[in-house]
Amino acid sequence: MGDYKGNGGLTREQFLYHETKTVARLMTDESLSDDEIVKRVVEENLFQFPTERMIKNIVNVCLKRLHGLDDMTLVGVIAHSPMEVSKQACLYAMMKQYRLVWDFMITVIGAKFREQDLSYSRMDLNVFFMRLQEQDDEVASWSDATINKIKQVLNKILIENEYIDGPRATKLNPVMICSEVDNAIRADGNDVALPAFNCFY
Repeated sequence: MGDYKGNGGLTREQFLYHETKTVARLMTDESLSDDEIVKRVVEENLFQFPTERMIKNIVNVCLKRLHGLDDMTLVGVIAHSPMEVSKQACLYAMMKQYRLVWDFMITVIGAKFREQDLSYSRMDLNVFFMRLQEQDDEVASWSDATINKIKQVLNKILIENEYIDGPRATKLNPVMICSEVDNAIRADGNDVALPAFNCFY
């Protein structure tokens, strides 16, 4: 896992489930190159975004996430599996892309699952960021506005993956890891990530 540089970009990027799934389909079904994928998404406005620049930017984010998995089987899972499974694979892709999402999912969410403490509140996010700011100069340099926006993004990721029921949730739902994601994480030698998916065996 790299450092936190560039993790501030999370404020713009979000979870991008539908966009990532669209790009994964073009990668797997049509074996298009990255440039061809960008061209196709722009020409057909597959994301329904207002500007070409925004579309290109997001396609490139999705491509980076999918290539970051380094696992075409998992890209296929994102492209074709039911929503619950493909969302989990997208979450793992996002964890691999962003050190910050990786750390949050493992050290905050994974730790709660391990302790079977399913309480959750803004306090958990605040403590996580306070700790990061103490440990890391990059994070310490971020403005309060950036940090608040990233907190919102992390909460949205949890909502989209049904870890919590809404922005004011006070408890975590005990998620279950999908076998495709479980296998990919183990094959990747990243067992340390399994607790983020409530998996401890």
